[in-house]
Amino acid sequence: MKKIILLTLLLSTSMFSQNFTGKATYKTHRKVDLKVNSGKGAPNSDIQEKLHAQLMKHFQKTYTLNFNKSASTYKQNEELSSPQVQTDGIQIQIGGSGAGTDILYKNIADKKYINKTEISGKRFLIKDKLENLNWKMTGETKNIGNYTCYKATRTRKETRSSVAMTDGKTEEKKEEITIETVAWYTPEIPISNGPEQFWGLPGLILEVQDGKQTIVCTEIVLNPSEKIEIKEPTKGKKVTQAKFDKIIEDHTIDMMERFKNRRKSKDGNSFHIEIQG
Repeated sequence: MKKIILLTLLLSTSMFSQNFTGKATYKTHRKVDLKVNSGKGAPNSDIQEKLHAQLMKHFQKTYTLNFNKSASTYKQNEELSSPQVQTDGIQIQIGGSGAGTDILYKNIADKKYINKTEISGKRFLIKDKLENLNWKMTGETKNIGNYTCYKATRTRKETRSSVAMTDGKTEEKKEEITIETVAWYTPEIPISNGPEQFWGLPGLILEVQDGKQTIVCTEIVLNPSEKIEIKEPTKGKKVTQAKFDKIIEDHTIDMMERFKNRRKSKDGNSFHIEIQG
């Protein structure tokens, strides 16, 4: 019996050597609250249901996390999709770049990240430090696939900004909200990494419930036959996360102003749409 246990330990140590790599596939979805205030020209309930269904589908994405012991890249899988949601003449523009262009690089050893992203054809390199997420362990467990996972939680406060349009007038709202995050990680894959900006637990994170967003791992391949190369993104205008957040805010306001200036209604009909989540 001792020889069998020793053999198992040796195999486990070999699998997670310094040179080991892996690939994890994640699927995301998000709850969306679509609020439409009634008024002249407001869409009926059937159209609102169609819009809601299309928005839900828009947020269903598939990503791949390539990782080794100390670093990773996280990238959306290529798919045929449009950044616009349109139903019966109503069109909603959703910010963000196309699939396959954004790359999030995380270096756990150096506690830094580089996020390559694009806005309106402009490429940015967001370079900053990884946030210490201050996870709280709960001891609760559950199985995800063949892996035993443990639950960790955290809460954070953030100021959420939104821009809404009513009767051609833009209105910016800011509110402080508390967001709870639940993560499930497995020590059976002993790397302190996970999807998006999540990291800092003693095992790969396989599931995240972050506010209204859910991220679930659907497949893991350890030491795949094809070679995995993890490289830092290098092309783009270098900015900090705070600077990029300001760019996003200005871009959103600019888009709303352009929409307001183009919007012409022959009969004066108008309505108010607000998307939360």
